Amino acid sequence: MACHQRSASLPFIPHSTESKVEVELQGLQTCISSPSATIGTMCSGLRRLGDIYSSVEEIMSLPSNQIGLSLPLQRKMVEEELDRSLVLVDLCNAMQESLAELKASIQDLQLALKRGDAAAVQLKIESFVRLAKKAQKPFKKITSGKATAQGCGTVRLLAEARGMAVSLLESASPLLLKQIGVASGSRWSLVSQRFQKKRVVCEANGVAGLENGVESLFRRLIQSRVSLLNILSS
Repeated sequence: MACHQRSASLPFIPHSTESKVEVELQGLQTCISSPSATIGTMCSGLRRLGDIYSSVEEIMSLPSNQIGLSLPLQRKMVEEELDRSLVLVDLCNAMQESLAELKASIQDLQLALKRGDAAAVQLKIESFVRLAKKAQKPFKKITSGKATAQGCGTVRLLAEARGMAVSLLESASPLLLKQIGVASGSRWSLVSQRFQKKRVVCEANGVAGLENGVESLFRRLIQSRVSLLNILSS
């Protein structure tokens, strides 16, 4: 992106690698904040974020960078980022539980559709809505994950990735509701059974995609924390 401005970083961070990560983060932010963003956008975003974490891992693995992160001032920043990343670990756990509940709800909905029970379908949709809204509650208790300007390159990139992860997870539940068409207020009992089934298939795919994406993000996050802990203990 031509207008992208690179923040100052410590000399031991490779310019090209850091710049690449910053561009990826900026591009990802543009995608997920678009009014036309969909569940597919969020699933793709989670995969892209996993690649970003991999790139930051490469930066952290450089011997000169490991030495720099062990210095007193940078060590303090690393420890603070480790503490803050626990919030994201908890969010990933909460999101995985919510997605498991949503997947079970969709399976119940599919059975109701198969039986042609309109009343049961409506009840299952209402149950799905409650679960999707419940998934949004953990995000009301957290603050912005933006990085501080004075942070060293690696820690700043981790903080920005963390903030991006929170934004992705937070945006998922409202889009699930939008995708299934509940936000419009239309009662499913008035929608054709064929269209109902199509919506539910879409929703099932969306939940499965998010489930895979969150699981992958969780693994990347744990690996990142392990790498930082190893640097501090070396």
